Amino acid sequence: MYTGDISMALTGDSFIANRISAHAQPEYLRLFEIIRAHDIGFTNLEFLLNDFKGTPAAQSGGTYAGAWRRIVDDLSWAGFQFISRANNHALDYSYTGLRLTSKTLDEAGLTHAGVGEDLAQARAPSYRETAKGRVALLSACSTFAPWGRAGQRRPDFVGRPGLSPLRYETVYRAPPEELERLGELERRLGLHHAEKKRRQFSYRKGEDEEITSFAGLRFAPGPEYRVETRPHAQDVEDILKYIRDARRQSDWVLFSLHAHESQLESHLPADFIVSFARRCVEAGADVFIGHGPHLLRGIEIYQGKPIFYSLGNFFFQNDLVERQPQEIYDQYRLGPEATVADLYDRRSQKDQVGFPSDPVYWETVLALLRWKQGALTGVELVPVSLGYGKPRSQRGRPVVATGSEAVAILDRLAELSGPWGTEMHIQNERGRLVLGN
Repeated sequence: MYTGDISMALTGDSFIANRISAHAQPEYLRLFEIIRAHDIGFTNLEFLLNDFKGTPAAQSGGTYAGAWRRIVDDLSWAGFQFISRANNHALDYSYTGLRLTSKTLDEAGLTHAGVGEDLAQARAPSYRETAKGRVALLSACSTFAPWGRAGQRRPDFVGRPGLSPLRYETVYRAPPEELERLGELERRLGLHHAEKKRRQFSYRKGEDEEITSFAGLRFAPGPEYRVETRPHAQDVEDILKYIRDARRQSDWVLFSLHAHESQLESHLPADFIVSFARRCVEAGADVFIGHGPHLLRGIEIYQGKPIFYSLGNFFFQNDLVERQPQEIYDQYRLGPEATVADLYDRRSQKDQVGFPSDPVYWETVLALLRWKQGALTGVELVPVSLGYGKPRSQRGRPVVATGSEAVAILDRLAELSGPWGTEMHIQNERGRLVLGN
């Protein structure tokens, strides 16, 4: 019987390179006991279940995120039934990797969304029947290689496999006198001839007349220096259509967005993410789950629904992936004789730069949500540590944080959430959001 009661355990990115069910640390196992105790467990699949099969793409999402298909059993062991797929690694191994991952998840009985054989499939919600009602999951991504987005099918032509995209536009605002200097530089470099030809042949048809293009960037006059982003209107409408559809076809609607884009400070989401998240809630999403930048961002309660602008990393084993194609070795001037350990050493300069060097990428929260009679009644945040400073073989695996580390993680998230008007009470190493009446 449907009562409007449900509980959810939500995480951010899971970048898993090996079996996760083998470990037996009490604080590690406790985390998954918590997830399994909830009606719904969600994570973003930041890797492929492809046995490293498929043609490596010429451009990847960073680390080529191949993995062994047997890891799918560990996703179920962890308590996850809902898996988002639209992210910048979805096509690291081209269409073969995408399809093998879909097949593996289907065979395991896991509900996944965000990719498909064409745009309609990638956009569409996936449904799962649960004891607490029918649950819909939708997934999209704003950070991807252009060829990775799914294409629309026509009556006379096939669609293109790929991910559900949320494109966006960026305009750089600056005082008019600064734009005049750009115009002078453009003329001196001869770039204005190419721009004139593009406009002549309508390659920039529909461009706002106030926009000045320079070196592939778009500038417009303004009273102050500012970077403005806005979501692609057609993508937004397409996505909202499917959210409204899911609202009518299910009892609960989860929407997931993978987005790396930020303001000047990486913990602040780009403007287009904020406006888009709120529109998703207005269209019927019960929760908006953001991830992608590999770090925590603030939480907003909008119209009584939670918006997580980024839940950061949950698993982060990107430097334990066993195989990489030569393209990534080339980036670090390593030849075919180099090993993956050589590659990861060179990339992070033996943990002195990049992700291993900054603790912000190795702390997160497990978000626990409860609804009663259709109303959100609780958002609890369990602080999680991913082992900053540990050897490569041990870090990237989540455990429940305790003591001063737990409080520091929650304090930081409370500070990040403050600009959204969100209040958090911290007690017994747990955070609880203050919800309106």
